[in-house]
Amino acid sequence: MQWFEALVLGIVQGLTEYLPVSSSGHLAIGAHLFGLSGEENLTFTVAVHVATVLSTIVVFWRQILDILVDLFQWCKSLFSKDSGTTIVDKFKKTNEGTSYTFNIIISMIPVAIVGLFFKDKVEEIFGSGLMVVGFCLLVTSFLLSYSYFATPRQKEKISLRDAFIIGLAQALAVLPGLSRSGSTIATGLILGNKKEKMAQFSFLMVIPPILGEALLDVKKMAEVGVSSAMAGLSPSALLIGFAAAFISGLIACKWMVNIVKKGKLIWFAIYCAIVGIAVIAMH
Repeated sequence: MQWFEALVLGIVQGLTEYLPVSSSGHLAIGAHLFGLSGEENLTFTVAVHVATVLSTIVVFWRQILDILVDLFQWCKSLFSKDSGTTIVDKFKKTNEGTSYTFNIIISMIPVAIVGLFFKDKVEEIFGSGLMVVGFCLLVTSFLLSYSYFATPRQKEKISLRDAFIIGLAQALAVLPGLSRSGSTIATGLILGNKKEKMAQFSFLMVIPPILGEALLDVKKMAEVGVSSAMAGLSPSALLIGFAAAFISGLIACKWMVNIVKKGKLIWFAIYCAIVGIAVIAMH
């Protein structure tokens, strides 16, 4: 992989991780156009995904800090000496940050199952060609279109039930071409959750799964050897891709939050439909 290829793919990852057009699908298309091998692309993909996670943390650092402070206060209350109050009663007295944390944990269950038990199958799908990408982009287009025209009630809070269903959408979005942000945001909107709440929840809920996947891949790299895992991928190209994904991710994350609030997802539905049809036709 040359530095220019790493730069382009890094920008593509950073932008499409937050825009509802499927980062995995666009990376697969880019890797195909550049003629990159699966293993080489896999190592690079891990690096740029971690870069976009870091950009999420930078954008939402204040909200993440508030959640952690609330979680600390709740944990502290569990072990406080309060006569007449049982540990069960204390556990039920959740604050806003604790409830948010529980929602994220619940949303992680489906994707954790997929990652632990079906990771090899998912990697086989990634190497099965662009036809899958094309069809999944059409599915993304349908979800975005449906969420745009559906007008359910606006809920004040994301429930545990909704968090689990949104987590199912995230688990299905491991398929290349099925946008993770598009699937989770569209599912949340269809369930009746507010636009501004869904944008933030969609971006924060992906942090633990991506970091967990990165740890698994680092373990895999250690088993096969760093030299084998980095075959065809120079450190400079990896660094350029990482930086490109981080910077473009910062821009796209802030942009996407405003787009969701304004309800302009239909334009991305049209884009996904055009690209999906083009990919299928070219294949």
